[in-house]
Amino acid sequence: MNNRPLILVTNDDGIEARGFRELISIAREYGDVVAISSEVAMSGMSHAITIKVPLRVTLLDDAPHMKMYLTNGTPVDGVKLAFHTLLGRRPDLLLSGINHGSNSSASILYSGTMAAAMEGAVNHVPSIGFSLLDFDPHADFSVAGDVAREVIRGVLENGLPEGICLNVNVPGIPAPELKGIRVCNQANGYWKEEFEERTDPNGRTYYWLTGFFHNREPDGQGEGTDEWALKNNYASVVPINTDMTAYTQLEHLRSWELSMAKNEG
Repeated sequence: MNNRPLILVTNDDGIEARGFRELISIAREYGDVVAISSEVAMSGMSHAITIKVPLRVTLLDDAPHMKMYLTNGTPVDGVKLAFHTLLGRRPDLLLSGINHGSNSSASILYSGTMAAAMEGAVNHVPSIGFSLLDFDPHADFSVAGDVAREVIRGVLENGLPEGICLNVNVPGIPAPELKGIRVCNQANGYWKEEFEERTDPNGRTYYWLTGFFHNREPDGQGEGTDEWALKNNYASVVPINTDMTAYTQLEHLRSWELSMAKNEG
């Protein structure tokens, strides 16, 4: 009888992404692996699902203890397909990444990598999203791989509460410069987006999304956040809750509700 954990691996950078292949290799150290990826890069797709065209799946590899599938869907489509049609049983762990580029702070809102992990958490599967702060398609994933092994071991040994996943980001630095791994809260920041107006060869105007990240944390007071950790050569681990209720505001908003009810009377 096979007692090895069943691990689902996915990503949002496409089937050929080096970070995806690295994470599959790491996952195979800990259990049997089923991997699924989109045909093309799906960065910025967040929690999008496909509802207007048929979803298709192709089995690319069927090696001992490892299967790999390709889908025309989004990262979340891939997770849903795996859970409901491909795996045969609930996986013990879901891993997403290793993403090329940061998913810290507000970037999580746009991330296909983290949406896949959150889909796992919604289904009560322990899930982790990994990102490396390096957009180079040939980036060195050795440091991110070491961090991934440490976090994967921790989750397999200790589990995660239902509805929680981990957002892990690793600075793109040489191994000797990494100071360690910090458990953090998400920094209060946002993307200030700008659109650059351009003209195509046919003289038609189009727009290209640019912009920059703005950190709202006061200078020198952001210690403990993921942005602070990454800038100070730590890998960051942020626990993410799929319950997005702002509990601190419930009583305040209930007072609105009571006031409106009185006005109606």
